[in-house]
Amino acid sequence: MDNPERRVVITGIGLLAPNGLTVEAFWESLCAGRSGAAPITHFDASKLPTRIACELKGFEAGDYIDAKKAKRLDPSLQFGVIAAKTAFADAGLTAQTVDPSRVSIFEGTSVGGMRSTLEGNLTYLEKGYRAMSPFGLINAYCGGGSSEIALELELPGRAVTICTACSSGNDAIGFGLQAIREDDSDIVIAGATEAPIVGGYVGIFSSAKSLARGNDNPQTAMKPFDRKRDGFLLGEGAAFVVLEELSHALARNARIYAEVLGQGSSCEAYHSVAQNPEGTGLFRAMQKAMRLARITPDEVDYINAHASATESNDLVETRAIKRLFGVHARRVAISGTKPVTGHLAGAAGALESVICALAVHRKVIPPTINLTEPEEGCDLDYTPNVARPYPVRVAMNLNAGFGGKNSCLILREFVA
Repeated sequence: MDNPERRVVITGIGLLAPNGLTVEAFWESLCAGRSGAAPITHFDASKLPTRIACELKGFEAGDYIDAKKAKRLDPSLQFGVIAAKTAFADAGLTAQTVDPSRVSIFEGTSVGGMRSTLEGNLTYLEKGYRAMSPFGLINAYCGGGSSEIALELELPGRAVTICTACSSGNDAIGFGLQAIREDDSDIVIAGATEAPIVGGYVGIFSSAKSLARGNDNPQTAMKPFDRKRDGFLLGEGAAFVVLEELSHALARNARIYAEVLGQGSSCEAYHSVAQNPEGTGLFRAMQKAMRLARITPDEVDYINAHASATESNDLVETRAIKRLFGVHARRVAISGTKPVTGHLAGAAGALESVICALAVHRKVIPPTINLTEPEEGCDLDYTPNVARPYPVRVAMNLNAGFGGKNSCLILREFVA
């Protein structure tokens, strides 16, 4: 049974993001509003209406893990292994200093090793099965990421992969919270990874008219809550946190970034891709998270919104926040950080949960860049263009995925 007396804290963070490959570089560029958007280099995008995305810069997998291992892994698995490994080290943990039977891994992803799968199919069609690599089995298997993290960290405990679209990362952290509260684990490595900048995938979103088209000015192309918004930019990368039962963390004098209070999920059962226009799914996810966190709306200082800059999402999300928060909706600070990081699909929730943890830990609210003309109905405090120092005590991360899969995670400043 869930035991709220088993408090859960974040003691480690690891990430790879288009605007920074370390926590320090990432946070500095995020608060400065420097976008990671640029022309696509992973493939020839010249025939697409959107030819820009947020790719990792200066990244070489062999700088972090064994070069032979890196070569056989899909980029999505590379990113996840490296970010999880970094988070574990940031927490000051090793396989030799933990009880492996009390450590779990929850990894989220949306499309997994899609790049390797598509390339393998082309190899088969052009050259036949004898030319295909047997390592394709690892990359095509959607649960391969959590397995590879366990192998890299030498942790033969529980390893689970979760796929709930854009909510995957948030949900992975939520499952980790539950595992610790239920006394299944003392330590959880939770997060998500994604490498979606692949021709076929970018083409699908282009066909759906979901992507921003400001090819001439990539850094200003994505505009959440703005009347000129026309979609998002895909991003790639990974983010993981180490969750730890409080007494376990205090016993080893661990640094604590934030406390995890609660997580709520919902499914709208409304449409395959569109959100319920009244925001009922987002409302229920937030409501559930608050109930489990045992807080009220007026206690929330900051919301990291899903803010996909699509025609409907920003309005739907704003309606849901207004409905739940009432008069406090105009007092809470909100930001949409995807114009800087790109939309990391299944890893978006994990990266934005890290942003919430850092906002609580460092007392700064990152900005929503490129917001100059708010859309009618988008009339809340979206922290436009400039970061804001603020004593953030409680932060909420909100994500909305295809199929109406919504997720809300609530973090709080750690108080002994």
